Amino acid sequence: MEFKHVSVLLNECIEALDIKGNGIYVDCTLGGAGHSSHIVSHLSKDGMLIGIDQDNDALKAAKERLKDFENVKYVHNNFYNIESILNELDIDKVDGILADLGVSSYQLDEASRGFSYMKDAPLDMRMDRDNDFSAYEIINNYSEDEIAKIIKNYGEERFAKRIANFIVNRRTEKPIETTFELVDIIKAAIPAKMRRDGPHPAKRTFQAIRIEVNSELKILNKTIEDGVNKLNKGGRMAIITFHSLEDRIVKLKFRELENPCTCPREFPICACGKVPIVKVISKKGIAPTENEIEENPRSRSAKLRIIEKL
Repeated sequence: MEFKHVSVLLNECIEALDIKGNGIYVDCTLGGAGHSSHIVSHLSKDGMLIGIDQDNDALKAAKERLKDFENVKYVHNNFYNIESILNELDIDKVDGILADLGVSSYQLDEASRGFSYMKDAPLDMRMDRDNDFSAYEIINNYSEDEIAKIIKNYGEERFAKRIANFIVNRRTEKPIETTFELVDIIKAAIPAKMRRDGPHPAKRTFQAIRIEVNSELKILNKTIEDGVNKLNKGGRMAIITFHSLEDRIVKLKFRELENPCTCPREFPICACGKVPIVKVISKKGIAPTENEIEENPRSRSAKLRIIEKL
């Protein structure tokens, strides 16, 4: 199956990065190189793009798409390690960092990956298939309390406790092995009248389990801090989020870097000595246009936030 992923907020991202021809840019989530193909087309032969992805299928597709460009370095890794990745490449500072935190259309549509509640597949959800830990382990080995906590915290699912209880009861009969088995359990756990309106009943639970499998939220704060440390003065970081949990983490971390002062409010002047490291370029977060949402419904929940290193 072809690795396809429609780039969300493409023009907004290119504008956000304020690309210099001879600059060094990092795409933390290379995917099918949608954003990257536009970044690299703005670079001169002295510029460089570093594309990171933990999915080998994505890297393969990106190499094919960018085969005409010689100034691209490909890294099979998690962007959590951005600092050590750049150190290993002997790169001290970069001019821009982009991260698109969405699951690619390819991963959702490739049934065997187990990301989708609309396709039957083994319970997997690993973005990096070299990892042993998958959705199967969570569903079959985590305690009822742990499962409930994940679904509540990462999925913001009001029936989290009940779903966890149904999962644990069902797995006493036999291991839960496929996405559709899990979907049936979730549907059974959510009262019928609640299933009739709104999104697919399994949407929130699947989101939560995917986040846990790939440690998506745990890695964000460190990535932002390490990335900002590696930015040149005037360099920019742009992050696209797709749900409120991610967006909240990014917004709060950006705000903290812009205003790191820890002094009590009643202090007339700052005594902690912490100075702003960045300035927030997008106070509200940039959403897709109506046109984009119409062309690509998956972009509906996207939000872009941008900071500039001081």
